[in-house]
Amino acid sequence: MFLSVFDMFKIGIGPSSSHTMGPMVAAGRFLDLLRASAFRPYGLGARLHGSLAFTGVGHATDRAVILGLAGFRPESYDADTADAALAGVGADKQVHPPGLDPLRFDPKHDLVFDYDRALSGHANGLTLFATDRQGDILVQETYFSIGGGFVLTEAELAKGTDKDDGKPVPYPFKTASEMLEMSRTSGLSISEMKRANELTRRPGGEVDAGLRRIWTTMKTCMNRGLDGDGILPGGLNVKRRAGGIHRALLAERGNNLTAPHVINDWISTYAMAVNEENAAGGQVVTAPTNGAAGVVPATLRYWLDHVPGASEARVGEFLLTAAAIAGLVKFNASISGAECGCQAEVGSASAMAAAGLAAVLGGTGEQIENAAEIALEHHLGMTCDPVKGLVQVPCIERNGLGAIKAVSAASLALRGDGTHFVPLDAAIETMRQTGADMSVKYKETALGGLAVNVPNC
Repeated sequence: MFLSVFDMFKIGIGPSSSHTMGPMVAAGRFLDLLRASAFRPYGLGARLHGSLAFTGVGHATDRAVILGLAGFRPESYDADTADAALAGVGADKQVHPPGLDPLRFDPKHDLVFDYDRALSGHANGLTLFATDRQGDILVQETYFSIGGGFVLTEAELAKGTDKDDGKPVPYPFKTASEMLEMSRTSGLSISEMKRANELTRRPGGEVDAGLRRIWTTMKTCMNRGLDGDGILPGGLNVKRRAGGIHRALLAERGNNLTAPHVINDWISTYAMAVNEENAAGGQVVTAPTNGAAGVVPATLRYWLDHVPGASEARVGEFLLTAAAIAGLVKFNASISGAECGCQAEVGSASAMAAAGLAAVLGGTGEQIENAAEIALEHHLGMTCDPVKGLVQVPCIERNGLGAIKAVSAASLALRGDGTHFVPLDAAIETMRQTGADMSVKYKETALGGLAVNVPNC
């Protein structure tokens, strides 16, 4: 099993990796299918199912599908160009994807939210089709957005082909216990093994440059959030808070009367800044998802700015370690809120961040695994219940608390020798089982929890 660090950390757009990035990627794949076909279709259509239907508007799924069919991609997304394209589609009832003739697409009629029929296989399903002038379907494909920006066709999902099937890697660990055993046998750290695996797919210079780009994009997103003010879009009238809190914290610096627990405010503010940007549709990095995008960069920023001896030269070590943990969770359970609730998103992110922090603080493999386990264990059972289907309440604050838990988990693990009662593998399996048993109301549908107990307007 191989999931690259660049699979787990993807540069994309907010507010959701599974509901925004995934559908845009699916639309792009469908355009590629049309370009390879012998047909010359006249029009396009799309149907959103399951969680994509229930929270699609709040997660900008409709916008993502329209832009994806117009040829936009998450990694190269430009907001101003996208807004102009959307206005054009609304006026002309056409999309103009590169390499294809203009195609009829009226969002009011050709994009359907199907609340009544969920597709088997995954909660995040969408069907895209191309028609002739009479409306008869020429080409059709069903896609599933399985979390973190990963997209599979119906056939791929059935075969389980979301895993890399390239050449073998030197350290093919599928479980945490295998990871630790390989580390002991090889004498390499978790990040060193992960890097060795990455080198089977791309040269070392590309790996290093990619890791730098990930951190630069994370930091840029965070800084935008720390400078931001105003009201987030979507109708809840949620006020951006990260900028104001950050300015107050800067003003208090050096005040001997500041309580020690204020460090938690710094950590929370870093995370909230990222997720406020995500909620506003800005550029973010999946870590492992958009809804949990603030936890890892907030923990990294805490280490760099507040821990003596920290250095950006070791950011790659942090990210590689975090990605190794993310791969274990995705392979053995899920990183999708629509599958397992928020334990799979913020819980997984907190485990990743805890492991990364423990690594750069000098932890052994066993202490790193312990840190990830502590963080994940204490997110078990967390539901995904976004108010009005927006990635705002409780998502933004939840990232702050996930980062605080990550720091606490790493610190606690480093106080021990790595031996502990609950293995990480057991915590991951428990998360999977809990997600399977969880009511669909609490899995990103906005049908339960805070989503129905808090006024939406």
